[in-house]
Amino acid sequence: MSRVVGIDLSSPPDGLGVLAFRGADAAKFLQGQLSADVEKLGTGVSTLAGLHNPQGRVIALLTLLRTAADEVLAVLPRELIGVVEPRLRKYILRAKVRIEDLSESLRVLGSVTGPTSDPAVRQMPWADRWMLLVPADHPDVFAGQMAARDHWDRADIAAGLPQVFLPTSETFVAQMLNLDLLGAIAFDKGCYTGQEVIARAHYRGRVKRRLQRWHAPPGPAPKPGASARTADGRTLTVVRAAVGGNGGWDLLAVGTFAAAEPAAEAPAVEAPGAADASALVVEPLPLPYSLPE
Repeated sequence: MSRVVGIDLSSPPDGLGVLAFRGADAAKFLQGQLSADVEKLGTGVSTLAGLHNPQGRVIALLTLLRTAADEVLAVLPRELIGVVEPRLRKYILRAKVRIEDLSESLRVLGSVTGPTSDPAVRQMPWADRWMLLVPADHPDVFAGQMAARDHWDRADIAAGLPQVFLPTSETFVAQMLNLDLLGAIAFDKGCYTGQEVIARAHYRGRVKRRLQRWHAPPGPAPKPGASARTADGRTLTVVRAAVGGNGGWDLLAVGTFAAAEPAAEAPAVEAPGAADASALVVEPLPLPYSLPE
């Protein structure tokens, strides 16, 4: 068994949990609910996907791993499982699919040095790292070599990877979180909840507010949903934050970006809320991908 350096991603307060979708219609069911093309996933293949409300706003982000023809595992914040599971159950109807919360039996761990060769561990690539699903009663795959959670969160922010928590659930339209730039939206698949708004923003409009990367000075931790502002007075809404490598805080926040311009017939794609004069002032940091012109 190879030994790798790991990070516990399951522990509170913002730990990740796992939902299992099992049955002959598991992939077909998720295909009609999520923004990614789940039916095209091969066994062992993973993708990021969004669950949206009819207005196209993101309820939760799920990292999907297809483990078999009749099973898909979804990783998401534990605090949202109580929102996502009952919401999806309402749409099962006659579909041959069961939903089970595996958060107590599967630990979500992160590997910062590579995959493991342990056959009992399910794993998927995550930017330049790996996310592992390890049975709770399984021996320690990291042999005690564990890093701090901030390391993982800071790497996510450097990679421009968003997350949705309870305070920001149903706040942002998909493109505000750059889901279209991260492969989490399939524009050539069939219908799913929120598709009309998301597709209209893609084909007819220009999204004026986007996820961007920022640095904040030392102080209280910026919380998801909190207001921030740029030095030139633009309003931002915090998505996630982590301790910065050089002090202060690195964060992802949604706001107007420089290339955004009003477009004729563009759908209204705005985020609620406005920063006041006392809001956190941040400085821009680069993303590893380009925002649309």
